[in-house]
Amino acid sequence: MIKAVIIDDESDAVEFIASIVEEYCKDVELLGTANSAKEGIELVRGKKPELVFLDVEMPHGTGFDLLDAFPEKDFDVIFITAYNHYAIQAIKFSAVDYILKPINIEELVAAVNKVKESRFVPKDRNLNYKTLLQNLKSGSPSKLAIPTSEGMEFLNTRDIIRIEADRSYSWFYLKQGNKILVSRNLKEYQELLDERYFFRAHNSHLINLDYVKKYVRQYGGSIVMEDGSSLPISRTKKDIFMKKIAQFSK
Repeated sequence: MIKAVIIDDESDAVEFIASIVEEYCKDVELLGTANSAKEGIELVRGKKPELVFLDVEMPHGTGFDLLDAFPEKDFDVIFITAYNHYAIQAIKFSAVDYILKPINIEELVAAVNKVKESRFVPKDRNLNYKTLLQNLKSGSPSKLAIPTSEGMEFLNTRDIIRIEADRSYSWFYLKQGNKILVSRNLKEYQELLDERYFFRAHNSHLINLDYVKKYVRQYGGSIVMEDGSSLPISRTKKDIFMKKIAQFSK
């Protein structure tokens, strides 16, 4: 059995999550609930759960404040939150599970199943949550957690020169000269990374504008990056690229 607690300031949400867990997650045991971050900290300290269903926006502190109260986190977290662009972006950057309100039963059950499966895989959950808190405090998420064949790698976004599509996978090319294969498609990273710095120049290429070396007009146009790579640019993207690079260089 996985011991769990629910921390949410909305009583309806607490009741709904509890009913889903009771009906669909038979191997999860609820130990208690709390309605604020302050109460939640005491609940986690007292009950020592293995899983916390945690609301983001609450009175007397946020869910992130609760997380920050535990330097060594020996529990998994599934965030339950209303839509908040920056908070969701930081959570996605850090590869932490979340469910949006209004709560979807299938999504919550899938998140619980993911936690159950990951319990038998070696991982450093503290690093994921540390990355999340760093991203939240930085004002703009700057550290990206990416899944690799060996586990999870944490990259500073400023070290990413470009990302190249390889069917449903993506290759990350880094300024250190190495590259990493990730089992997610390019579109996911286009939506996640800051569009002020990352530009989809071609169906197969997402580039960091900070590493553009030059633009070559011949043969339909290409972009030369500082790592020496020469990348095609889509005909429909040329004007947008020229405007972006002009603004970027100011």
